Amino acid sequence: MGNKVDYKKELKELYAASAKACSVTTVPAMNFLMIDGSGNPNSSIEFQNAVEALFSVAYTLKFMIKKSVNIDYGVMPLEGLWWCDDMENFSMENKDSWKWKLMIMQPSHINREIFCEAVEKVSREKRLAAIDKVSFGTYDEGIVAQVLHVGPFSEEGPTVEKLHSFISDNKYQINGKHHEIYLSDTRRGKPEKWKTIIRQPIK
Repeated sequence: MGNKVDYKKELKELYAASAKACSVTTVPAMNFLMIDGSGNPNSSIEFQNAVEALFSVAYTLKFMIKKSVNIDYGVMPLEGLWWCDDMENFSMENKDSWKWKLMIMQPSHINREIFCEAVEKVSREKRLAAIDKVSFGTYDEGIVAQVLHVGPFSEEGPTVEKLHSFISDNKYQINGKHHEIYLSDTRRGKPEKWKTIIRQPIK
């Protein structure tokens, strides 16, 4: 059977948030599968290719770990960092100018060597356009404010405003890239029930 580990539960303060109230927490340095790109996520083939490559490597790693060290864990949710070259003009409407980094958190027993093996395995078995762009590295986010958004991505605006108001009301400053964690499987659930953690590093 393997030892089952639920990292979403173990890291509850990082992968659960309230829809009613914004909160402040500290995110430690963690390892991620990562891939960079740009453009509108709703219409960009690059974005779809990136998601496919990330999840292919993430699931391959999960099965390799289950086989080698007998630990069975659920693949973590997709996360996205979003920004544009001039953050003064970053808006939820003008998605064509967006740049993004998509990420999936990896357990501590996954290292660069195992990652390289997984990428090689995926490359052999599937012809994925973005497989060569997937990287493995550490992201250290530090102090963040966060809140849960329930509903479609197109209606995130007020939730983001609520978070930004909370940040300024509590005398913090925005310090880093807009961060979203996608807790729902968008292929299955209804958009009005999608859950997304909206996170913003602060200082």
